[in-house]
Order: sequence, then structure tokens, then C-alpha cells
Amino acid sequence: MPLGEPPPTPPLGPIAYQGGCHCGSVRFEVIVLDHEAVECNCSMCTKKGILHLIVPPERFRLLSGEDSVATYTFGTGVAQHYFCRVCGIHSFYRPRSHPGQYDVNVRCLDDNAMMRFRIVPFDGRHWEDNVGAHLARAP
Repeated sequence: MPLGEPPPTPPLGPIAYQGGCHCGSVRFEVIVLDHEAVECNCSMCTKKGILHLIVPPERFRLLSGEDSVATYTFGTGVAQHYFCRVCGIHSFYRPRSHPGQYDVNVRCLDDNAMMRFRIVPFDGRHWEDNVGAHLARAP
């Protein structure tokens, strides 16, 4: 979106998107109700370039590549950071803030779907201080 233009009007109603990793080994489908993604500035999210879309398990389906998914954990070990063992792309994971849900990287959705989302900043550098307010807004 060019600078100075308003964000796009999000589509109404549930929309199914497909996405995946760079090499195509990992493919998934996600049902989106609210076209709002969170951009976190913590060290992990900044380096991965993730735009967060947190959804319950019934709105996420791994289509292919289960055998290509590897897991990375650190710190508390609660978050399960999944990535493609072939190309290394982190297209989804189980977040620390919502361990029973999936966090889809909106940048990994097909057909430039990212342009339909409103991006909301989150100060993850100070995660402990800010996660309570974030949880109050989440699905």
C-alpha cells in the first residue's frame, strides 16, 4: 500500500485463505473472520518478519507437509515455533500468549492477501508488561 493511502476495507464475513512456506512443502488453510494482524517488535518476530493472525484450531488446517515441519522453542518453551525444514520459512506456530491456538504469519498467505489486513502494532520488546492488554483484545 503506497504511503498516504488509507488501509483497505477488510472483506466481510469468514474467508478461507491458503498459504504456506517458500518451497511449497508446507501448505495450510485458515478461516479469517477479522482482517486484523498484529506486528510485534520483539527480537523473534522482528527477525522473522511475522504478522500475527491468531486463530482457534477449528479455523486452521494443515493441508500438506506435516513431515516437513520442524519445531524450535526457547525461553519458557511454551511457544512452539514451527518452520519448514526444507526452506526454513515460519508460516505458523503455537504462540506463548495463546498456546491452544495457531498463529499464522499473514505474510505467508497466498495471492498477496496481506493487503486486506489492518496492521496493529504490539510492543513485544516489553512482552510481560503488554500481553495482558493484548489478550483482552484477542479472539
